[in-house]
Amino acid sequence: MPTKLVVDCSTGVTTEVELTAEEIAQREADAQAFAEAKAKEEAEAEAKAEARAAILERLGLTEDEAKVLLG
Repeated sequence: MPTKLVVDCSTGVTTEVELTAEEIAQREADAQAFAEAKAKEEAEAEAKAEARAAILERLGLTEDEAKVLLG
């Protein structure tokens, strides 16, 4: 069973406690939401890179040439 650390800052005592079913469900939901957000972010970055490559191809420029022009 997954656990968490509980630290009492006033005493410095650290206790390892098993997670409740709700905490486990929340951790799984958070992990799923993070994975979905990461996948969306990666897809958007890939789409942007593909669009940039298509524009450069239409202009007949390489990535380095575009950097020189814009930089």
